[in-house]
Amino acid sequence: MPRVLVVTADIGAGHDLPAARLREALAARGASVEVVDGLDLIGGLLRRLVRDGIEERLLAAPDAYDWQYRLLVRPRARRAASRIAGALGGPALLGAAAAADVVVSTYPGTTEILGRLRAAGRLRTPVVSAITDLSALWGWAHPGVDLHLLVHPESAGEVRWIAGPGARTITVRGLSDAGFEAPPPAAEARRALGLPRDGPVVAVSGGGWGVGDVGGAVAVARGRGAQAVVLCGTNEPLRRRMDAAGAGVHALGFTDRMPEVLAAADVLVHGTAGLTVLEALVCGTRPISYGWGVGHIRVNNRAYAATGLAQVAADAGALAVALDGALAAPLAPDPGYAQRPHAADAVLGLL
Repeated sequence: MPRVLVVTADIGAGHDLPAARLREALAARGASVEVVDGLDLIGGLLRRLVRDGIEERLLAAPDAYDWQYRLLVRPRARRAASRIAGALGGPALLGAAAAADVVVSTYPGTTEILGRLRAAGRLRTPVVSAITDLSALWGWAHPGVDLHLLVHPESAGEVRWIAGPGARTITVRGLSDAGFEAPPPAAEARRALGLPRDGPVVAVSGGGWGVGDVGGAVAVARGRGAQAVVLCGTNEPLRRRMDAAGAGVHALGFTDRMPEVLAAADVLVHGTAGLTVLEALVCGTRPISYGWGVGHIRVNNRAYAATGLAQVAADAGALAVALDGALAAPLAPDPGYAQRPHAADAVLGLL
């Protein structure tokens, strides 16, 4: 029985959910799977600086987070931060990986440490990076990583720029809910969610923490006569505000019904980039990035605009224009997603 270690981090939901989907799929294929939170495993100063510090800065001082990101992506600062992270986190991750046949990391901070250990010859276990962003792939990609799993094929060039021309990449399904492989028809999804059958529906998301200008996006959507399905994540104050917003606003907390939500919607207005943009495209829901363009999200927004995968709106006026255009040009679902190789099969293929 192959032994797989999946390393994640409790930062929003963008790392934990792919880890959970991988665990389910790998177990169904007969693997013994252990999922660990890499920051909990490392503990101490690194966890406080990364997990707790990021949440505090993102929620209370996004400009400070953006300043920090700009600083840390400079080459000299990156090299120093990588060495410090490796020194603090390397022993714990090396010990956890010792009993595994393959290690998968869904969080770039732990991926970089594992890649350093692998490149130095200290870790003999193959390392897989499960990449759920389009761009800003420092940490996600590393020369020591044996295989990079992508959700956007457009990411391959940046991976090879960072990890080297010989870096292995494969575009996969399976890091999202299995429901995205066969999303329900829009009418069925709207009925299941209690939404009107006719008229535009706009999903508005602030990611797992419910951050960004969610209220502003809802106002723009309602101004166009759309029903707004608001994904508040774990942000209970936001959910209470949206619950009190009146007719035309349907507030959801953290939910496992994303295939239905995105199948029901015509447009997704999303603040934190990541896997939800791919999921929207799979369902035929036009994505617009708005309301939280800081740090790695700012870099992803440039890539969305360059590739045409999503529109990017810098302010409420630009969002209104983008939303009008998106509602006037419906997008067809992507049937090719279900034909991709499964991430679990790619992982086990290394053994």
